[in-house]
Amino acid sequence: MTTLVIIDAANVVGSVPDGWWRDRRGAAERLRDRLAVDGIPGREGPVEIVLVVEGAARGVESVPGVRVEAAPGSGDDRITELAAAAAGRPCLVVTADRELRRRVGEFGAEVVGPRAVRGDS
Repeated sequence: MTTLVIIDAANVVGSVPDGWWRDRRGAAERLRDRLAVDGIPGREGPVEIVLVVEGAARGVESVPGVRVEAAPGSGDDRITELAAAAAGRPCLVVTADRELRRRVGEFGAEVVGPRAVRGDS
């Protein structure tokens, strides 16, 4: 079964102090593009990657291999909704946000930190 991988774009991008705050949309696009090429390092089997963006990163488009979901409000709320909808299917959420980790864990999602997709682990 294909694993749904939901990525908290703001949290992953914000985990590296590389000037992302000057161009939030560009930073989210760079993350999206890296995911489209590299996938999820260390993950066996097929994955469906969903990158959840919010705020200034809204407007980032999907590309082959990465579906982008623009949260209408809170990115955390959208991520929780996606995890809830994935009940009964393998689901991995990438975030360091403690409260979000707790929320998606209630739906059986596995959670890993940003290093899992940053390419520097």
